[in-house]
Amino acid sequence: MTQSIREAFRLQAQHCQAAGSPLTAEVVAALADILDHRTRTGARILDWTGDPIVDALPLRIAGGLNALARSGKEELLTRYYTVRDLEAHPVLRQVIEKWDDWLYPWLDGPPQTNEVARAGALWPAMLEIARRFGPDMEWIEIGTSAGLNLNMDRFGYRLGDTMSGDRLSAVQISPKWTGVSPEPASVTICDRVGIDLNLLDPTDPIIVDRMLAYIWPDQPDRLARAEAAIRVAQANPPPIVKGDATALLAPLLAEPQSEGRTRVIFHSVVLQYFPVEARAKVRDLIEAAGARSDATRPLAWLSMEFPDKATEAHITLRCWPGEAAPELLAMAHPHGAWVNWVA
Repeated sequence: MTQSIREAFRLQAQHCQAAGSPLTAEVVAALADILDHRTRTGARILDWTGDPIVDALPLRIAGGLNALARSGKEELLTRYYTVRDLEAHPVLRQVIEKWDDWLYPWLDGPPQTNEVARAGALWPAMLEIARRFGPDMEWIEIGTSAGLNLNMDRFGYRLGDTMSGDRLSAVQISPKWTGVSPEPASVTICDRVGIDLNLLDPTDPIIVDRMLAYIWPDQPDRLARAEAAIRVAQANPPPIVKGDATALLAPLLAEPQSEGRTRVIFHSVVLQYFPVEARAKVRDLIEAAGARSDATRPLAWLSMEFPDKATEAHITLRCWPGEAAPELLAMAHPHGAWVNWVA
């Protein structure tokens, strides 16, 4: 088991390198070499019983280390992350031994990155939904975390040759775009709600620090975008509900849907953290709601998830009424840096 965990860390390091974070790649690769059973943190990682990639185990500890570096509590680690004149192995070995108890709780749950740039793949899909059914929508987001992307209608976008959204917004998203540019469309969000087991309050400074720790430290554009989106959420708090999606979806989907509105269920890089049975339950609930829909009250299911262990996310759309089959709209970078629109 220990060797398979180390190999998972090395695989994650390759993903981080490919995704444009050589610093995070270096940290994760060094952890693969230096972790041992002498610390509680090392032992818990090396004895992990789940799938370390699906559980985002390397990114859990990477988030903890980045949080510690950002805090300034450990000068050696902060210097390693900022000045970049130290070797990773001795620094990380010393830090994990010294800050073992502080780092240990970071393994309790997966990262909640609230990756705002994913809206660059989700928003053009919303434009597609609007073109098909009209501008008025009701949004339900699964795995909303702090709800930053529930405010995606308050962001501005450059999607290929198409400008969309709020051009005066502090959050401007411009992924590298390939494929046909989306046609402009009007989108009006009449109602919105998010669901998450572990809600994050964007007005709590401690929680904000934790959110920002999951953003890779050598990607300042991502960090600045997240900070701007947090300010948008502080000014426009999205309604979010704490609980299990399998329990909350049924009553939300049973609520009356106004005529002329499209109900949209969406999520991004969430389902991989659900047990297999929960994923099936979510699908069954949405399909049952789709079967109840009609032309005046349509339903759309927008998903940005990884097929198997692919390194690119697939953006798929299912719409009801009718015989709905998943339609692949695009492939996208995990953090939204690029979008390949194929629809």
